[in-house]
Parts: sequence; structure tokens; C-alpha cells
Amino acid sequence: MGEQRVAVITGAAHGIGRRTAEVLSEEGYRLAVIDREPVPPLPGEALTFHGDVSADDDVRRFAAEVEARYGGADVLVNNAGIASIAPAEETSAAQWRQVLEVNLTGPFLLCQAFGRGMLARGAGSIVNIASVAGLMGVADRVAYNASKHGLIGLTRTLAVEWGGRGVRVNAVCPGWVKTEMDDESQASGAYGDHDITDHVPLARFAQPDDIARAVAFLADPARSGFVNGASLSVDGGWAADGSWQSLRLETRSR
Repeated sequence: MGEQRVAVITGAAHGIGRRTAEVLSEEGYRLAVIDREPVPPLPGEALTFHGDVSADDDVRRFAAEVEARYGGADVLVNNAGIASIAPAEETSAAQWRQVLEVNLTGPFLLCQAFGRGMLARGAGSIVNIASVAGLMGVADRVAYNASKHGLIGLTRTLAVEWGGRGVRVNAVCPGWVKTEMDDESQASGAYGDHDITDHVPLARFAQPDDIARAVAFLADPARSGFVNGASLSVDGGWAADGSWQSLRLETRSR
């Protein structure tokens, strides 16, 4: 590997993945990104691959292209994910499988594909984008919640297996972020802005940049070299707040 580090990012067409790519490029990384949707031009040097993170063949071909062009990856950011909003009793097996395949099997395949090279070199950082829904239950999101709980479990397991061999594995757990995924969920009538801002102690949605900056911290061994197996909440205090609603809102008027 050369002096300029290489970052692989999944789901980089928009939202968190897009902003993460921009931030890491600003920090001097060369980029390799994969998405099922077209990826707009990225800053700096970037390899763009059209593919599905849950498809074994796509992941293998993507990893081979990254290896051929850059010699491997220093950082892997597993960001690609999909949502599913439905009561548990109405969630079909097909919906369940699709969410688990993209949100959990995909990161596993990417961790394997790029982790082998990191282990061989004795260095690397993997950051999995989980969710506050991986730390607690959120109604009507049974498949999504299960996938994110599983992703945190994957993170911790790999941190234990690989940490002593030079590869750190951590998770970022965003709260609700203003992205296209949020727009789609709100369009379904599932919730409105106030449902989120009334709950978050910081009284706002996260922005993709909030999450990207946390990823950049965990990616960099100079800043987070002894952080391994962590689930970093970037949620404005969502997971910390056990208040009931009237008490939660009262604290803002004091």
C-alpha cells in the first residue's frame, strides 16, 4: 500500500455514504465505492462500481478491482442499507430476507472480502453503519431492527477476532438522519419531523455530515487507534433519554 490511504464505502450514491466519501476524500483518502444506483462524480481519485452488496459475485468482483487498482483497502465503511416499515405480524418472509441480506449479509461479505487483505497486512479499520435501532426496539421495524442489532453483534465479534491482528472494527449508530431514506419513510405517513425532534435532546435531526465526521474519526488510527468493538451513538442523545414526553419537552423551556 502506498502512503495515500484507501477507503472503501458502500452505498455512496447519496446520503451518509456520499457525505462520508466526500469527507474522507478531503482527508486525503483515495476512494472505492459501490452502489446499486449511479454514483455522481466524487472528488479526488475514485473507483466506482455498480453492484449489490448482498450478491457474492458482485462483492468478489468489486474487491478484485480494488485490489488490482489500489492493492487493497485501509478502511472499509459498510453503509449500504434499506428500511422496512410494517408491523411484525404483517412483515413477509420476503421482506425480512431482503432487509437482512442487504443490511447484515452484505456487511459480512464485505468484511470478509476486504478483511483478509487487512489481516495479511496487519492493519485496517472497518466501520459499520448501524443505528439506534440496533441498540433498542423501534415499533414497526422488526426486520430493520434485527438487522442492525445483528450488525452490532458482527462488529463486536470481528473486533474480538481481528483486533489482536491489527484490524479494528467499530460501529456508528446514527439517530434519525435527514436523507432520502427519511423522506421515503415520512412519505409513507410513518412519522413526521416533530416525532423525531421532540424526542432528541439536541432537538434536531442528524445531518449526513454528523455521521461522516464520526466515521472519519474511527477510520483514523492516529485519532482512534485504541477504539475497537465500540458502538458510537451519533444520535443527539436519543438513546440516552429515558424521560417521558412531557418531561423531555419541559427540559427545553427551563
